[in-house]
Amino acid sequence: MRSTMIGYLLFPALLAAGAVRADDATPVGKWRTIDDKSGKPKSIVEIWEEDGKLYGKVDQLLDPKPDDPDPVCKKCDGDLKDKPILGMRIMWDLKKSGDLWSGGKVLDPDNGKTYRCNLTLAAGGKKLQLRGYIGLALLGRTQTWIREE
Repeated sequence: MRSTMIGYLLFPALLAAGAVRADDATPVGKWRTIDDKSGKPKSIVEIWEEDGKLYGKVDQLLDPKPDDPDPVCKKCDGDLKDKPILGMRIMWDLKKSGDLWSGGKVLDPDNGKTYRCNLTLAAGGKKLQLRGYIGLALLGRTQTWIREE
């Protein structure tokens, strides 16, 4: 009887713990990006799922330049040319395939270039490995983003 009672008391806690792990098993959420050159946090990107695909936008700029507090995408082409980076959709059309999200694209607002990309989760869902590339994924570059709590 006592072990059954303890089981009933622990069951909600186990369910809650499982829910946390389930959230960490998806890239959906907010991620801190790191500048490749300085190694400092650069922005917060929000990733969401829509119709089975992942999308991402710049949710916050961290420590923007004092002389350019609201930067625009000067090097972007087309409709994104000179649009504010804050709020800009920079990732789109990624589909889940096993432990990988692929088939989508990512925009680098610093150089205005669009790359094919893959996403994988690491460190129990606390880190995201984003691999951007042109042509073969082997010839690309990987960034590590940190999940925001």
